[in-house]
Amino acid sequence: MTATSLFNFNKKNYLIVTNKPCKKNKPTLCCEKRVFYSNHYKYPEPSIMTFVLMLGFFIISFQINASQILIPMDADTQVNHLKAYGITYYALQNNLKVQWLLNYRGGSFLISDTDALRKECKIRGVSYEVLSDSKVVSILEEIQSPSRNMEAVILEKAPRIAVYAPQGNKPWDDAVTMVLTYAEIPYTTIYDTEVLGDALLLYDWLHLHHEDFTGQYGKFYRNYRTTPWYIEEKREAEALATKLGYQKVSEEKLAVALKIRDYVIGGGFMFAMCSATDSFDIALAAEGVDIAEPMFDGDPSEPGYQSKIKFENTFAFTDFILERSPMIYEFSSIDMTDKRQIPTESDYFTLMEFSAKWDPIPTMLNQNHTSLVKGFMGQTTAFNKTTLKSNVLVLAENKLNEEARYIHGIKGRGFYTFYGGHDPEDYQHRVGDPKTELELHPTSPGYRLILNNVLFPAAKKKKQKT
Repeated sequence: MTATSLFNFNKKNYLIVTNKPCKKNKPTLCCEKRVFYSNHYKYPEPSIMTFVLMLGFFIISFQINASQILIPMDADTQVNHLKAYGITYYALQNNLKVQWLLNYRGGSFLISDTDALRKECKIRGVSYEVLSDSKVVSILEEIQSPSRNMEAVILEKAPRIAVYAPQGNKPWDDAVTMVLTYAEIPYTTIYDTEVLGDALLLYDWLHLHHEDFTGQYGKFYRNYRTTPWYIEEKREAEALATKLGYQKVSEEKLAVALKIRDYVIGGGFMFAMCSATDSFDIALAAEGVDIAEPMFDGDPSEPGYQSKIKFENTFAFTDFILERSPMIYEFSSIDMTDKRQIPTESDYFTLMEFSAKWDPIPTMLNQNHTSLVKGFMGQTTAFNKTTLKSNVLVLAENKLNEEARYIHGIKGRGFYTFYGGHDPEDYQHRVGDPKTELELHPTSPGYRLILNNVLFPAAKKKKQKT
């Protein structure tokens, strides 16, 4: 109900508070305002000034009673940070007004209040607070103060999400698909056929599943070459490459990597974890160069291939040395897994702090209820800082080991984020280990970083200054 529909004048100049007809000689409880009206009482025709004053009164009363929902994201108040992102996505799907309050109580969300939203929060177990307009104004004034490192970013639409992953069960699990499912954020699974068929144009955000874009089957050869799952995966990959018109899996994976590169350059948002990060860049750098050994593609690698690598083709990494041996579970010198000398109990990485008003993009990607995040390993655990290009932004690092854990960059009109490690709540996830049950980790700061990236394309962005 709008303020202008709260009252009108009938033909006999009676002031009534609803369009609902009242029975003669009987007081009637009219509309939501609970104002009694009786035909026994006739009011004199009001003046224009009276009308204006009454209209102003009703408008002011309506504004004071209005409210918004705050989804707090601090450590003390929110009981389920991960599902809170799903609530925000739900709000965007339903065309509600959403603001991301960067650095305010852990990166809280401010959403238009509706009964349906409150109900959804209760069903999903997400903490929320109902704020009056006066309280909202006070919060926004605090955020806009030049002395506070905060910013309010408008989220405009629910991004269309694609996950690049093979069909069927694999002997590992992917952190992104697990957290999207837990947060109740919808996504579509696509693979090589869809990517090569230009299906990426339908999506705003793309995640690269645990993947090897070099065609070396994750370099699992030494430990798993005789296992049924490895043999079957290799057979399926070769059959798909043949079906799509390629002689080798490495050639087909390169074609996929080039399509993804073009998607990002054209304005897409790409997020990758674990081996999908460095293997993607290695594939781009090795375009036209055979770096695969016979057990992977049936013929020897190209002599002197290291000198033929084109670092200018990559997104994030440069001057890395490829690992030639098929018996070593490693792609290149980019990864820090074998170089780490950090005890498990002290393995943490630190989120970098940025200016929310000047650099909202990295600030957005680092929203969390803690600046210290427990580390976790993967085939690609972290990135050697000496292999990072100068235009790559380090979002998080482990200073003790001089490694970058979480990086971000711009490519053409699009963006990419690389996150080292496999599962933020499983320190050393091994092939065949049971998947993480996120019901046991609803406030995981490591998983929050993934979901920051999911909402990133929804933001109305300002130009980055860093």
